[in-house]
Amino acid sequence: MILLIAGLLFEGVTKVSAQDSTKLLKLEDAIASTINNNKAVQLAKLDESIAASNYKQTEAIYLPQIGFSYTAMSTSNPLNAFGFKLQQKSITQNDFNPVLLNHPGGTGDFTTKLELQQPLINMDLLYKRKAAAKQTELYQYKTQRTKEYLTYEVQKAYLQLQLAYDAVKVLEEALQTTQSVYTFTDNHFKQGLIQKSDLLNAQVQVTTVTTNLAKANSNIRNASDYLSLLMGQPDGVIYNVNDAMNTTDAVSTTATKVAANRADFLAMQKALEASDLMMIANKKSGVPKLNAFGSYQLNDNRMLGFGANAYLAGVQLTWDIFKGNSVKNTLATQKLERNKLAKQLSQQQEQSQLELNKAYRDLADAQFDIQQQKSSIAQATESLQILQNRYNQGLVNTTDVLMATTQLSQQKFALSQAVFNSNVTKAYLQLLTATGN
Repeated sequence: MILLIAGLLFEGVTKVSAQDSTKLLKLEDAIASTINNNKAVQLAKLDESIAASNYKQTEAIYLPQIGFSYTAMSTSNPLNAFGFKLQQKSITQNDFNPVLLNHPGGTGDFTTKLELQQPLINMDLLYKRKAAAKQTELYQYKTQRTKEYLTYEVQKAYLQLQLAYDAVKVLEEALQTTQSVYTFTDNHFKQGLIQKSDLLNAQVQVTTVTTNLAKANSNIRNASDYLSLLMGQPDGVIYNVNDAMNTTDAVSTTATKVAANRADFLAMQKALEASDLMMIANKKSGVPKLNAFGSYQLNDNRMLGFGANAYLAGVQLTWDIFKGNSVKNTLATQKLERNKLAKQLSQQQEQSQLELNKAYRDLADAQFDIQQQKSSIAQATESLQILQNRYNQGLVNTTDVLMATTQLSQQKFALSQAVFNSNVTKAYLQLLTATGN
């Protein structure tokens, strides 16, 4: 009865797998799709665009600013009223009458004005522009590092999917062997040649392997959904994989030191350079500034009248001699922030070097583990064959055969796990030793 239930459960898992849409996925295709569609990359590119847009804004230190205004006013203030008439070029002898000067009636003025401001020399803004340029480079390196990290994530997810398929394969072989043992045990039990406890042990083993097989198939779905998420694709697709990496291949890098020009390090370096430039800009804020200005004005006492015109042009030199120690205190804060960035960069480089050293040791351990597991599988296979032959002759009990079957399955899965660890470590080494353009 238990064998029938296990068979139905396994058949149900197989049917579910058959109903799901499946697709062969190559590792290079998964990486390309992730680089093109992953939202983290899209967000990084948006940050790039924002930084570039901020840099474009600094073009204002070279370009003129032009403004237009139209103003309507009315006043009985003696000074303003006389000024309006001067601007309108409408002064007459009668306007100098003391009574009219002291008590003018409501006087209106309609002013049309075109203004121009042209920056000439602003050293602080020049260095702020240079700092903004460093920010654009910073975000370019951040985008590059995001792509490198996502490449590693795809490799790891692809290997996890491959590991899930290996687990299914191992468990299917174990289920076949266990069902064979159960069938043999059941026949002997019906003949009265074996105890019921042996039959129950075989039933439990079939159920356990079938349950683990169902979980392994679920892991395939989980790994496939994660790959879909990374690639920016809809979930629900079951991916088939090729061998992602050949475990016998040599490591593609032999670097013993983390490169100083890795993209994330370069991004932090650009942040330091931008900070240095902002400090210079702060210092230059005390340097005299030179700017030109000009305006063209039309005045009339009638709306939409343009009776009188005048222009004003000049050059202005300004010098902020003392600003209440704000420049000094701001500069002190910027120095502290700059030193913090330098410490963070040094800390990240040291941490990465430790991770690189550990990764090489982990790789050596994984490759040694692979050789050990291969030897263990050969031994476990031979042991199971011997026990099965003796079991068929009635020389050993069912428990011994079941334990040997479990041991062989465990060794095969341990080999798959060791290969997975080796390949993931290789991918991680590539991430640690990557260099920026």
